[in-house]
Amino acid sequence: MVSFVATPIGNLKDITLRALETLKEADVIFCEDTRHTIKLLNAYEIKKPLYACHKFNETEAAAKILEASRRGEKVVVVSDAGTPVVSDPGNIVCKILREAGEPYTLIPGASAFVAALVLSALPADRFAFIGFLPAKQGEKKAVLEKYKDVDLTLAFHSAPQDVDKDIRAMYEVFGNRRAAAVREITKIHEETINFNLEDGMPEGEKRGEFVLVVEGVGEKECALNSLSEVEHIKHYMAAGLDKKEALKRAAKDRGVSKSELYPFAIDL
Repeated sequence: MVSFVATPIGNLKDITLRALETLKEADVIFCEDTRHTIKLLNAYEIKKPLYACHKFNETEAAAKILEASRRGEKVVVVSDAGTPVVSDPGNIVCKILREAGEPYTLIPGASAFVAALVLSALPADRFAFIGFLPAKQGEKKAVLEKYKDVDLTLAFHSAPQDVDKDIRAMYEVFGNRRAAAVREITKIHEETINFNLEDGMPEGEKRGEFVLVVEGVGEKECALNSLSEVEHIKHYMAAGLDKKEALKRAAKDRGVSKSELYPFAIDL
């Protein structure tokens, strides 16, 4: 039997009794980084054989996990922090086990984006978790474009060296929206920073992994973006704005530059 076990995302006390029981009963543990997992096991005086299962060897590791489970061994799969598979290795393992008809289960626990969603105070009744964005700016924007008109709160993972670039790309695609950056979740220096995308995060050292939470498109904004570019600009002109200001508002709604919309306003 294979068990995917969620581990703490910061505070080592955030582990369930069931997770500890499963780790203690395991015959073997596959983990993202043995050096990281050994710290958790040592904290709870657990000694088990450890093998790597990360993004560079997951297919090979999955074959070993399947073989061990078929031998009747109790196999545990963990990532460095949080729930395996979710923005972490494990999805290929699940796929191979499912295709082979080998049963597996999940021992649930901590999840960084769920914690960040609560701490952000943004609407949490409906949301979408996107995970990490691509490194290249063009690919980053291409992913964001898919969610520009979605009426859901959006959650992203972001490394400290990428957080400012990610926020800038979000503003360029989404326009101005409320957002929150949550870092060091469950740790001593846990912090939630609420801001608007157009302003970016306050200046200061960016440390720790971030979860960025961004509000979804509003009903009004979504409806206006369904108009043609000309109709969108004319909507604001009809409301009493001059052409320059109407162009600026329409561009912000659509998350594009004013120059991109300017050709549609020339004859208005």
